[in-house]
Amino acid sequence: MDSVLQSLQSFHVEVTDYVATITMDVPPVNAQNIQFREELIKLFYALNDNDDVRCIVLTGKGKLFSAGADLRERPALSEAPGSYLDHNRRVSAGFDAVKDCSKPVIAAVNGGAFGAGCVLALCCDIIVASEDSYFAMTEVDVGLAGGVSYIRRHFGESDARKMIFTAERIYGQDLYRMNVVSDLLPSDQLMEAATALARSIARKSPLAVQAAKRSFGMTGEMSLREGYRYEQTQTVALSKTEDAKEAQAAFREKRAPKFNGK
Repeated sequence: MDSVLQSLQSFHVEVTDYVATITMDVPPVNAQNIQFREELIKLFYALNDNDDVRCIVLTGKGKLFSAGADLRERPALSEAPGSYLDHNRRVSAGFDAVKDCSKPVIAAVNGGAFGAGCVLALCCDIIVASEDSYFAMTEVDVGLAGGVSYIRRHFGESDARKMIFTAERIYGQDLYRMNVVSDLLPSDQLMEAATALARSIARKSPLAVQAAKRSFGMTGEMSLREGYRYEQTQTVALSKTEDAKEAQAAFREKRAPKFNGK
């Protein structure tokens, strides 16, 4: 893990009380270039396997969460055969690394999230945002299209199409009204609130939290009957763990549990 952290140039990472706080730092607007995406994949793979991390907070340094894809790389992608396919694979792998991470990921959206920056926030499990935040899918403004599947998961159909077709910004108050973000906070309270939420999650049984996240990932396209049966298999497996026995003992004894991840 330490070797991964020391190699990063696009991110800063701090781990305290089982919470990893990741700050994107690619001046001036946290644009996502090849290096950013490769480091994103490597970082989330490492955090996935780190027992000292139970929850993750992702935010951006400066006034923007992320301005999205670095368009300065586009001309080169058009010149070499196969470059776009390789680029698309890397983009998808980066989003999947966040979405499929076994630990819950909280997006603390400070300011604007454009295009791939918006999608990155939507890959997270929980989204909290500052009052001056906004989402925008600006691909059509530069002759491109993308992100529809992610936008559709979080917005109503009419709002999703309006967002994609117009490239207009949707600001914090509307994002909160649309239930896209869970909490809307003053800028100076955003990280405190996101960290408090992450610490609350980190105090729970890590095995139970990870099982719950697996259930969210697996049951989305299942019928209600199939989904609930899958969840029951998770409950049966958890009931045999030391952490489950500790959680129940702590509840009975009215004390804080001590989990070992077994």
